[in-house]
Amino acid sequence: MQSFNCTSCRRVTYFENSLCLGCGAALGFDADALTIKALEPTADDATLFAEIGAGDAGRFFRRCSNADHGACNWLVVPEEPAGLCRACALNRTIPDLSEPGQLAAWREVESAKKRLVYSLIRFGLPIEGCPPDVAPLTFDVVPNAQTGHLDGVITIDVAEADTIERERRREHFDELYRSLLGHLRHEAAHYYWPIVVERTGLIEPFRALFGDERADYSEALARHHANGPPSDWSSTFVSAYATAHPWEDWAETWAHYLHIVDTVDTAEASGLEPRAKGLALGSAWPFGRIDIYRNMSLEELVERWFPLTTALNELTRSMGHRDFYPFVTPAAVIPKFEFVHRAIREAVASATRDLPVTIEP
Repeated sequence: MQSFNCTSCRRVTYFENSLCLGCGAALGFDADALTIKALEPTADDATLFAEIGAGDAGRFFRRCSNADHGACNWLVVPEEPAGLCRACALNRTIPDLSEPGQLAAWREVESAKKRLVYSLIRFGLPIEGCPPDVAPLTFDVVPNAQTGHLDGVITIDVAEADTIERERRREHFDELYRSLLGHLRHEAAHYYWPIVVERTGLIEPFRALFGDERADYSEALARHHANGPPSDWSSTFVSAYATAHPWEDWAETWAHYLHIVDTVDTAEASGLEPRAKGLALGSAWPFGRIDIYRNMSLEELVERWFPLTTALNELTRSMGHRDFYPFVTPAAVIPKFEFVHRAIREAVASATRDLPVTIEP
């Protein structure tokens, strides 16, 4: 996640903010520009906003309709008929917000989903569908459901937004880590598998690394839940659940890869950089900014990830919390990360060739 500043007073602001605490300006996230913008209502319409300080070159916006529920700070262009932003438009079903606790839970899900969609946009991956026959990425956020993916629809049980319930499930399934964002990244991997693996000619390299996905999925999951992972799983997989089936290995690897990219990007944007250890006080900063989503090799990414997680684990331990990243990455997982890295880039490059405009690398 990049860092943001209020475009009116330059005070540091955050991805979720809808109001600047410095100058009081209204704020909104512009998904086209991938930035937070300071806004002021127009004279004739209090729901229509202009960019502060942009002059004649500025654009006009309205807030996403879900801002009325305190669930979204993204912006829409005035002519958008549905009034929903690019991320909220992906919702097919949301919980009944009149029921106790559902509004707060849905807000938590939306917050995590916005971070997922932000990453997908940064990569250049399609979220509104990939012609000719892939449906748009779609979300059902409902109570008493099984979190998962089926035919382009990601279902999230709103109970996952309850910290106590999520922790109970983490312990029940003997997991090192469980979060809403982790769920969303995992399920998004299932949605993108046909787009970035099947359609880019990478199916055989996929099988060489992850296994044959044609193995019966239901039987594999039943076997995993009955018997657990192999005793030596930690030497070749990123998580225990990754051992269940090649598709789950793919989804777990993809989710961890997105963890890595977004965390390294955030660390760089925030000035938290373990590579600087040992520099003399006052030394010139020697590391230039780079688009970590598009322009960094997997080798460079991993070289920065490992010292970063070591530092962050020590920081969270210093506060008496669990490790920030409670996983040990075996050498056998690095080629799988490389495959995800390559698959995303080849899919984006292929889509770019079919577009009338160029996506910047």
